[in-house]
Formats: sequence, C-alpha cells, structure tokens
Amino acid sequence: MALSNAFVEKKSPAMTSEQAVTALIPLLITFILGTLCLQGFNLVFEQVGQAVGAGSQASMITAIPGIVLGIVCFVYGSLGDFVSLRKLVTIGIVTLFIGSVFGFVAGYFFHPNVWIVIFARVLQTAGEQVAGSAFLVVATKYLKSSLKVVFFGLFTAGYQFSAAIGVFAAGFFSSIHWSYLFLIPTVTILLLPILLKNLPDTSSTGEKVDAWGFVIFGLGAAFLALFFSDMKWWYMVAVIAAFLIFAVYINKASHPFVAPEFFKNTNWLIATGYILLFYFPNYFYSPMFNNVAAGVYKMDTSTASHYIVWAFIVAAIVGTSSGWIVGKIGRHATMITACILMASGFIIGAFVLAMGPLALTASACLYYGGAGMLYSPVVSLVLGTLTQDESGRGVGMNDLFMNTTASIGIAILGTLMGSNALSHVGLIANGSVAANMSTLFLCAGAVVVIGFIVYMCTHKKITA
Repeated sequence: MALSNAFVEKKSPAMTSEQAVTALIPLLITFILGTLCLQGFNLVFEQVGQAVGAGSQASMITAIPGIVLGIVCFVYGSLGDFVSLRKLVTIGIVTLFIGSVFGFVAGYFFHPNVWIVIFARVLQTAGEQVAGSAFLVVATKYLKSSLKVVFFGLFTAGYQFSAAIGVFAAGFFSSIHWSYLFLIPTVTILLLPILLKNLPDTSSTGEKVDAWGFVIFGLGAAFLALFFSDMKWWYMVAVIAAFLIFAVYINKASHPFVAPEFFKNTNWLIATGYILLFYFPNYFYSPMFNNVAAGVYKMDTSTASHYIVWAFIVAAIVGTSSGWIVGKIGRHATMITACILMASGFIIGAFVLAMGPLALTASACLYYGGAGMLYSPVVSLVLGTLTQDESGRGVGMNDLFMNTTASIGIAILGTLMGSNALSHVGLIANGSVAANMSTLFLCAGAVVVIGFIVYMCTHKKITA
C-alpha cells in the first residue's frame, strides 16, 4: 500500500479547506478504482495469461506493473518539486484513461499478446497512483487539523476495502470477459473538471527527479522478475549489469534518488531485509486461492470470489485498526502477532487445502489479517533507522521495495503455480494440482518464517 510518497511544495498557493475537500473526494475515488482494478487482475492474471496464449508468462501481468507501482510511488515524491498538482493529476488521469481504453479494446476486439496486456496495465498503474500521492499532499497541506484524521482514515479504509471489491469485480467480469476489468477506472475521466477547478496550479522550484537512477533501477528489477518467470540466462546477465551500473551511478551522480550512504547504514539494511522477506509472498495468496478453486474445487472465479472476499474484509478491518493495535500492545508485540498470523495462513492452508473452500478461506483470513496488521509497525521500524532528513526518501523507498519484492515473489511463485512443477513433492495427492499448491503454500510460509527468525535475532540491534 502506497501511503507515503507525499511530495511537498515549497510555495503554498491559495487553496481553501473547502476546495481541498472538494478535490479530495474525486482523488479518493480515482485511487480506489485504480486499486480495485489492480486487485482484480492480481486474482485472475493466470486466466488472462492463458487467454492470450502465454500461460507460462502470466505472472508478468502482475509482476511488471507491481514494479512500476513501486517506482512511480517514489518518483511522484520528486515530481512535486517542479510539476504543479493540477498538471500532475491531469497527466495521471489521462494516462489511466488511455491505458484502460487501450487494454479493453485490445483485449476484447483483438487477440493481444501478453506484452500488450502488460503495457496497458503499466499505463493504468502509473496513472492511478498519481491520485493516491496527490490525495496525501492535499490532505496534509490544505485541510483543517480536525479533518486530517478523517481523510487519512478514509484513505486507508478505501485502499483496504477496494481490494475486497476488486475480488468481486474480477469474479463478475471474468464470467463475461476478462477485458472488462480494464474499464473500471475509465469513469475517473469525468472527475477531471472538478480537479482542474480546485487543485493549485503553482509548482515549486527544486531539484529535478533522478530519471536515470529510476530507469536503471527499474530495468534491473524488471529483468529480475523476467528471469524468475522465464529463466533465460541473458535476463540474469542484464540484472547483474543493471545493478552494477546502478552502483557506479549512485556513487557518481550529484543527486541520486538513493544516496550511497543508505547502503552503509547497517540498521536500515537489516530493517529493509524484513520488508524483502515479509512482502515477498504478498501478491500470492489471492491468485493461489483462485487456482485452487478452479483446479481442486472445480469452481469458477465468480464463485471463488465469494469465499476469498472475506479475507480481504478481515484485512480491511485489521489494517484500519493497526494503529490502535500498536498503541495497545506495542510495536514489537504487533510485529510478532502479524508474523505468526501470516505464516499460519500459508502453513495451515497447505494442510487444509483438501478440506474444501471454507477451510482455505479461514487460512486466507489468517494471512490477510496478519498482512493488514504488519504495515504500520514495519514502516515505523524501518524509518526509525533513519535520520529525520532521510525519512521522506526512506518512506518512498519502503514503497519501492515492498512492491518490487512482491512483484518478484509473484513472478517466482506464480510461475511455479502455473507450471505445476512441485506436484510430486506435495503433502497430499502427489502428482495433482492440490499437491503443487500445498507445496507452494509451504514455500511461501517458509519465507515468512525466515523473516520472523531474522526479525527476532536482529530487532534489538536496530531499536537500541
């Protein structure tokens, strides 16, 4: 969840609190619909991949846009230095609209290859995140203090509940044609006149965004996801080359988006390791549930969505309450509880998979409840390793790494899911879809357990 990347304008053009509220509502709607679309595709990406004749590359439909999401989350934080809110939001909504229409037309009227679908999803992802970033800026800078907590709460709740709605939408539209999912955010173009009227058109002066740094890092992350999806040796060569160039670049550039000093901060590196481990399987449970429903329970996606949606509702309730939970039991206890719930969700899922959809739904609720609880304490922990001057950039990097590692995770686990590669080492019914799925559940749970062990062994050092 990208809650962080609020860019701050150095000049404060006139914008009343009433104008802010008027602008915040369409921004929230845009963000929710974009997130809803993202969650919908996360559920059905394997079906979409098969429909376009690229089942082995289906995970890229989620992985590549996920990497883009992480990058644009951080990029938009820098864009505020030289692009006005009005212009930035206009570009974002138009990009979202173009990506949505293009994706629908290509998917419904033609027979696209998987890269056309990915391109459309990238446009959608890059466009919708503008609304999320702009929402946080407007709420922070222009709302009365009494209204800030209300709109921050609405933002968090909107994100969480859009995931649940996205599951229903994916289930419904997949029964008609998957390309209809693309059309969900198109209505946001009608909100643009309201935003143009109320958003400030004044930009601040400041350093330009480190475009080359983002491009080099993004290419490295994208090729890494491609490697784990398609296992071509030259993808790994490209990964190594990109990150070597990136290392040289940040040491030579005058204003890199990530300073070399970050990588000399061992506490920050350890805390970032938590993110890399805990969020690795973050995109996985939803498509896994859908795959089990189809292959084991003989359900269509629409029926499966009526089960998995309860897990997202649990995530929404727990996520919106996570601040209160941390306040009651403390950050450390919250981290432990979240880790136990997440690991239990996967591990129990492996053993109850053959018992039916209700048992698997219960395990999904455990995982998503833990994931919803985790965000607040882990971000707080990571930011605690940075100075106040580094916190803005550090928060942006949190989002970058959360989305990138989850994208790489779905590239690996999604490929194994689609190939049935682990069907002969499962706990149940060796050689079956269920066996493959149960093993993958254990693999995902093992990653969370490793993260938990690392956390327990190191948290005292980084909090000292």
